This record gives sequence, C-alpha cells and structure tokens, in this order.
Amino acid sequence: MNGCTGHSPAFSRREALTQFGGGLGGIALASLIGRASAADGARPPYLTGRPKARRVIYLFQSGGPSQMDLFDYKPRLNAEQGRELPEEVRMGQRLTGMSGNQASLPLVGSPFRFAQHGGSGQWFSELLPHTAKVADDITVVKTMFTEAINHGPGVTFMQTGAQIGGRPSIGSWLSYGLGSMNENLPAFVVLITKGMKGQPLVSRLWGSGFLPGEHDGVRFNPDKDAVLYLNNPDGLDRVSRRRMLDRLEELHRLQLAKSGDPALETRIAQYEMGFRMQASIPEVTDFAEEPDSTYRLYGEDARTPGTFAANCLMARRLAERGVQFIQLYHQDWDHHGGLPGGLKTKCRETDQASAALVTDLKQRGLLDDTVVIWGGEFGRTNYCQGKFNPGSFGRDHHPRCFSMWMAGGGIRAGHSHGTTDDYCYNIAEDGVHVHDFHATLLHLLGIDHERLTFQYQGRHFRLTDVHGRIVKEILA
Repeated sequence: MNGCTGHSPAFSRREALTQFGGGLGGIALASLIGRASAADGARPPYLTGRPKARRVIYLFQSGGPSQMDLFDYKPRLNAEQGRELPEEVRMGQRLTGMSGNQASLPLVGSPFRFAQHGGSGQWFSELLPHTAKVADDITVVKTMFTEAINHGPGVTFMQTGAQIGGRPSIGSWLSYGLGSMNENLPAFVVLITKGMKGQPLVSRLWGSGFLPGEHDGVRFNPDKDAVLYLNNPDGLDRVSRRRMLDRLEELHRLQLAKSGDPALETRIAQYEMGFRMQASIPEVTDFAEEPDSTYRLYGEDARTPGTFAANCLMARRLAERGVQFIQLYHQDWDHHGGLPGGLKTKCRETDQASAALVTDLKQRGLLDDTVVIWGGEFGRTNYCQGKFNPGSFGRDHHPRCFSMWMAGGGIRAGHSHGTTDDYCYNIAEDGVHVHDFHATLLHLLGIDHERLTFQYQGRHFRLTDVHGRIVKEILA
C-alpha cells in the first residue's frame, strides 16, 4: 500500500518498546518525521496534483430527510395512494422493526406541490423555495444508497466510512492528509444547531479515531466561550500563559527524547494551537462587521447565535479564513409521524440559509474552490408508518435510495444525477454508494482515496474502506 502510516500502541507497550532501545516506537516516530518531511518537500503519494477544491462545508441533516417530499418528484405515488406497496417493488427487502410488523404498507404520495426551476429544470418541492433559486448552481444526487437502516450506524457511516464507531471522520482524514491553511484556526470545525432534539450526536462523529488526536474536529459553541476551556482563568494574563506553555513544552520534549511517544508531539501541537486560537476565535465569531444585507440574505435567524442560519454564516467566515473542513449538524428530520408539519418546520429552519451560503460564497469568489454538501444519513419510505392519516402521516427509514445535493468546488452545476423507480423505492440507474460519495469528495480535493491510508493494528485503513468509485458524471 502507498500512503501514510502511523502507529498508536497502548501505554504499556510504549514502556516495553522504550526498554528495547526505541524498537517499534522509534519506527513510529521516524514515520511521523518522514511525513513532516514530505509536507515540507517531497510530495505524498496520495496527492494527485489536480485539486478542484480547497475546502468543504458539509450541512448534515441528521434524521433522514424525506426525498420524495423534497427533491424526487413521484406523481405515481399520489396516483396510487392508499394501495399496498407492490411485492415486486419491495422484493423482500428488510424493514425496520418500527414498520416491519405492520399488516399493511399503504403507499402515500407527497402532499406538497413540485415544480421545475432554473434553466436546468430541476424539480423541487414547494418547501424549498430558496434552494430552488440556486437550482442552476447545484447537483442533486437522487440515487444515494447506504447499508445502514438505523440512525446510529447510518450517521456514523456517512461521517466516517464505517457503521461501527472508532474510525476517523472525513474532516480528520482531510486534516491528516492536507494539513491546515491557517495556523491560527483548526483545520476541522464543528457547528451544531442549538436547542435541537432528535437522535443524539456524539463526539466520535467528528473524532480522529486512530489518527493522531490533533486531527479531531473542534466544536464551536454559540456563546462567549466558543471553544471550551480556551480562555485564561481570572488572574492569568497572556504573557503568563505564554511562559507557562514554554516551560511545559520543555518538559514534554525531555520526556519525548526518553520515550519516543508520538502522542507528546500531538500534545505540544494542541497547546500551541490553543494559545493561537485565544486571539483568532474572538475575531471569527464576532459578527458585528456583517452588514444588514447579510441578514437579508441568510434570514433574521442569523442574528441569533446557534441557529442553523447563524452557523451557515459562521461557516462562510471560517471558509474565508482558510478552515479546511466545516461540519454543520442540524437535527430532528426523523419524521415517523407528523411529517407534513415537521418537514415544513425543518425546511423553514434550513432552506434560506443553505441557499444563501451557496449564493454568498459565489458572490465572494469562494464557491469555485469550496464544496458545499446538503444531506442526511438515509431517506424515507414511500409507504406510511402506522395508520395512514393524510394530514399527519409518517415515513420510516429507507436506505435503498435517498437524495442529497452538492455545489461548487468542481461539482457540475445545474444537474440531476441518477434515477429512482416510479415508486421511489429502488435505484433505476446510476446509484451512488456512501464510499463513492467519499471517493468523489477526496478526488475533488486532489486526493487518491485508495492511497490516503493509515496503518493501525496491522492493517492499512482508508476512508473508503475497500471499495468506492469516483462519480465522474457529477464533476464539472
């Protein structure tokens, strides 16, 4: 395998290796030093030299947005509403425990009107009037599919390339492979909409897994302490903090010379980043300089810290300052019941700001090298979960096909990719697996997804695991 390698032994093993004159610990340290040298001069083998994008903003809609109510227009569902899901369509595919024991699986069409928009003629639900305005800037992928049927594995799969926790997240892989474009800010920042309910979001979703800890995502909070434990306590000024860190680094380097423990290098780097962030974070989180026109674009919600709109605006500010991967999470798209009302609420919270981000980046000349992604972990069923009520029905989880959109950074503009069947249950042509999505994203950033690897417990791991293809049809 050609790629990056690393070694992360347990503490007891480090002690044993030290006694053997460095042993494998010395090899691991040499590996890290070699990687640093590659960053300074020699080109890492996983870089293709043809990047279309420099950064990513991922607007993750946790819970599973309903594709046939937002992007994938299916008039046949409306025409056959109330009829049983045909067995030749289902083909014995597994269902969740929430609807698998239902005596009936009645089809239900979308209660929302659809129309074509832009020169590209893409279909959008009436719930997405702002996204419809940027139809000619985005690609809507209608044939995403996943192997996960429940939220925990589904979200983990989309964020890390594996259904089981413990693997590095997308942002961590990019931080590890590409480094940072701004030494005063993290390469990977996480923003979560404040006050949301729904399936829980846990830190392993933006964790570095077995990669060095410096590649963890850094979560920003919507208050005066944007990053926890970053500010100095009362009575400690910046000069004193600098002196303390200098002495601490001396102690760490003495220990590093004895143990060869790569974790100490990570610790030193993190302390230094924290010190620089004490100056950079207040500047990037201060919206005072933003004109009223910004809030007209993103919506008045952008004035309230922690809203999805404010986080989209924050994402633009972070992108301007060279942050490589910006991950937004917005929860509560899991509409097992009350879908018509719940979906209206979610779209009202996200539609304007999502489209505004694309427009704002384009106006500032940043969209050409920024990939914007909108989507969840899976889709929803074409049949009703539970008893059908036209005004308050729900849909179950559906991994076989779902929609997401992408824009900028080498993505084809004004394009609809893939086709699902007339029932929006199966993919008819041009399916895109989760690993294909990840492979394409890495390609846009100039990375060969098969060669960016990390050796852990005797195996070379990568974001796309053991397969994945670049979806060339969605590339500009």
